[in-house]
Parts: sequence; structure tokens; C-alpha cells
Amino acid sequence: MANLIETATSAGQFKTLLTAIEAAGVRSLLESEGSLTVFAPTDDAFAKLPDGALDELLKDLPKLKRIVMYHILSGDARSDDLAQIDEAPTEEGSILAIDHSNGRIQVNDATVTQMDILADNGVIHIVDRVLMPAILAGHS
Repeated sequence: MANLIETATSAGQFKTLLTAIEAAGVRSLLESEGSLTVFAPTDDAFAKLPDGALDELLKDLPKLKRIVMYHILSGDARSDDLAQIDEAPTEEGSILAIDHSNGRIQVNDATVTQMDILADNGVIHIVDRVLMPAILAGHS
């Protein structure tokens, strides 16, 4: 198997996320040993951001890093784990709300569209929106 970066790269639908990971200096974390869970917004999810928001983030690297880290959990949280929890602490330091009603899993206001894409050092769950830490949500 491949690590999280290689797995996301070969999936082909995370080009914007990978650009953000690289710019934020988080790539080595996602290539490291250990176990991480990534809620990965697709390129379509990034396209839903307001016009110019992504360019602005790519210029504000501390803010970009907080947003990228907000998509990462320590440990390997698979779908069966997510189905049993209501919140999860992120590597950014804030908490994600996990809702598993109506037969699907929501993370904050994003829907998990595909789960349990396994990598050597963790798991990827695809989400349909970019997750924003509450402290930054009003500033985008």
C-alpha cells in the first residue's frame, strides 16, 4: 500500500488539497509513520469556496495550515469508529462534530461521500465541502 499522500495523489480528485498540503508544509506529517485520518475535500469541494478564497488562503500560510490540520485526526478512525462518536479532536486543536443520522455521516456541515480509503499510515474519508475551524469560518 501507499502512504496518505501517495494514495490521495493516485485518486486524482484531490489536486487542490494536495497543493494546499504542500503550501502549508504538512506533507511530511502525512508521509510519516503512525496513523492518521484525513477528511479529504475533493477538487469540487474546493471549487465551492467563494471566488478568490482559495487564492487568498494560499497567500496566508498560517491560516491555510490551520485549515489543512483541521481535516486531520490523530489515529485511524474508520467508518465503524465514526459511527460510534459524536465529535473528534483535530490536529489543528479544534473539535469536529460527527453526526451519523439518516444513514450517512456528516462532519460539521460536510457529508462523507466515500469512506475507508486505506493507506499504510491511515485512512481517507472523502467529504463534499472544505471544513473550516469555527474561529476562521466567519473570516473566509
